Amino acid sequence: MDNQDQQAVAGAVPPALDDAPARLRYRSDAPFESPIAPLADFLAANGSGGNFAAVRIDPGDDVRALLPHLGRLKLVEIAFPKFRDGRGYSSARILREAGFGGEIRAAGDVLVDQLGFMRRVGFDSFAPDAPLDPVVVAATFARFPYVYMKAADGLAPVWALRHG
Repeated sequence: MDNQDQQAVAGAVPPALDDAPARLRYRSDAPFESPIAPLADFLAANGSGGNFAAVRIDPGDDVRALLPHLGRLKLVEIAFPKFRDGRGYSSARILREAGFGGEIRAAGDVLVDQLGFMRRVGFDSFAPDAPLDPVVVAATFARFPYVYMKAADGLAPVWALRHG
């Protein structure tokens, strides 16, 4: 059985925390440039009066632990150590459904063909391990001008656009 998608890869070094501004950003506010704490450190520090405003969610972390702290956060960075690990999509969706309006950054093994789906669930910035061609990124976002379901991005589904 392949457990790679269910837990961290044994012996793998986790990606470094990315405190640099995202390489692709779809927000109008200023980028948040401050240290990013791993979830365990954030929770420990905030329990003792800590002052982190950015947290990193690694695969296996339960993003719901952040829900009582959303008002203090400006950035949640969600790690994608492998492109095929989809847990980060659920984390972003949970945050947006809970009302989090801050930046949600996808960091790590983020591929251009994932960007549209990531935007739909609530990601608004991206820090991929490998640079993405801006022309290809723009074409990816323009490829499907209509959506078929409601999602965190607030786009109206095609059925809602029909005139009866």
